[in-house]
Amino acid sequence: MARSLTAVRARHVLVDGTFRPATVRVADGRITEVAAYDDGRITEVAAYDDGRDEPGTLGLPDTARLLPGVVDTHVHVNEPGRTEWEGFATATTAAARGGVTTIIDMPLNSVPPTTTVDHLRLKQQVAADKARVDVGFWGGAVPGNLADLRPLWEAGVFGFKCFLAPSGVDEFPPLGPDELDAALAEISGFDGLMIVHAEDARVLDEAPHPPSRAYADFLLSRPDRAETDAIRRLLDGARATGCRVHVLHLSSARALDLLADARAEGLPVTVETCPHYLCFNAEDLPDAAPQFKCCPPIRDRGNRDALWDALVDGVIDCVVSDHSPSTPEEKGRGDGDLQQAWGGISGLQVGFTAVADEAAARGIGLEQVSRWMATATADLVGLAHKGRIAVGADADLTVLDTAAPLDVRAADLAHRHPISAYDGRRLAGSVTHTWLRGEEPTAGRLLTREAAA
Repeated sequence: MARSLTAVRARHVLVDGTFRPATVRVADGRITEVAAYDDGRITEVAAYDDGRDEPGTLGLPDTARLLPGVVDTHVHVNEPGRTEWEGFATATTAAARGGVTTIIDMPLNSVPPTTTVDHLRLKQQVAADKARVDVGFWGGAVPGNLADLRPLWEAGVFGFKCFLAPSGVDEFPPLGPDELDAALAEISGFDGLMIVHAEDARVLDEAPHPPSRAYADFLLSRPDRAETDAIRRLLDGARATGCRVHVLHLSSARALDLLADARAEGLPVTVETCPHYLCFNAEDLPDAAPQFKCCPPIRDRGNRDALWDALVDGVIDCVVSDHSPSTPEEKGRGDGDLQQAWGGISGLQVGFTAVADEAAARGIGLEQVSRWMATATADLVGLAHKGRIAVGADADLTVLDTAAPLDVRAADLAHRHPISAYDGRRLAGSVTHTWLRGEEPTAGRLLTREAAA
C-alpha cells in the first residue's frame, strides 16, 4: 500500500456521517481538504494494489469504504510488569492491522498500575519507543490514592478507572462505597471523568460459584443484578457530586432503563459496550472454553439484541474492545474450570471488523459502527482531531473492503498470544489499509489530555 499519502480517492468516503464520493487531501499529517471525487488537480492515481510506496494519490476500488481510524478507549496493554501478557509493540501492531489508530491504555494490569504520576511517567517511558499507533492513558482510582488524582489529571491522564468489586489483581483493589463517594467528589472538583467497572461485590459474593467447566454455571456466578446494583450506586454518586461518570463494558441489558432514566434526568453519564457482547451469545458458547470468559459475562441472545437496540437508540454511546489478554497459562488455569481461568477477551485486532460484520447482518450501516467506535470514543476523551474525516483532523484513516473477506485465525493475529474468541469466524470484509497522520503506522505519539484540548 502507499506508505505516505498526499490524497486518497474513493467512491465511499465517510464524511459528516454519510458516505459519498470524495478525494481526501493530506499534508503534514492533517486532512487539508475533502474535495470532489473528480478533483481536476489530480494528474495520476495509483491503483489500489500496484505496490507503490512513494507519496501520491491512492485510488480505492468501489468495494472499499474510507473511514476515520478507530479510537479504542479501553485497552489493557499490561506493560510494564506483565509484558509477557501483551506489551505496547504487539498491542499497537494488532491495533494498526485492525484499523485502530488510537488506543487509551487502562491503568491495570501493568505493574505498577497507573495510580501515581511517577507510575504514569514510567508507563509513558516504556511506551514511547514501542507504540505504532497513538497512545493515551487512563489513571486509576484505588483506596489510598485520593491525593494522587488531581496530580494525575494535571499530568495528562484522560480520566480515572475504578472497580466496585475485586479486579483480579491485588495491586488494583476496588473502592468501597465511602471511597467511591470521596473519589467522585474529588474528581468533580476539577471536572474530571470517572470510568467504572460496575459490578457489585456483595452480589458477586452471594452468587453461586462452584468449580465448573460449564459456561451456564459461570454465567450464574456473574448475575445481571451485580451490574444493575453497581450502576444504581454509581448514578447515586453522580447525582450527589455532579461528577461525570462512564459505565465500562456494559453487559446486562437490564441496566438500560436505569441508564435511560439517568440521561432523561440530566445526569452526566455515558456508556460503552464491547464487540464480544454484540457478536456472541451464551446459548452458543461451548463449555470449558476460557477464550470466551470475560467479566461481566457474555449473556443470552435476547440480551445481545437489546444491546444493539440501545446502541441504535443512543442509550449506549460507544463500542470498545476491552482487549484484556493474558498468557496461555493464565487463560488455561484450571484446565477448563471457568472459575479459575483468567477473564478477558483479546479483540483489539478484529473487534471493529466483527462489529461491522454483525451490524451489516442486522441492516445497520457502517457509518453508525464508525460513529460508535471512532467518533464517540474520540469525543469521550476529548480528542476532537481524531475519529472523523474533516478538515483539520489528523489524517488517521482506515479502509474496510467488503471484497476481501476475513477468515480469523488466532495464530495469524498480531497479539502476543494466539488466543481469540473470534478464531474460526468468517467476516464479510477486512481492513486492508491503515494510515496514522497520512503515514503507514510505525511510530505513534503519546497523547495527553492537555494536548488533546
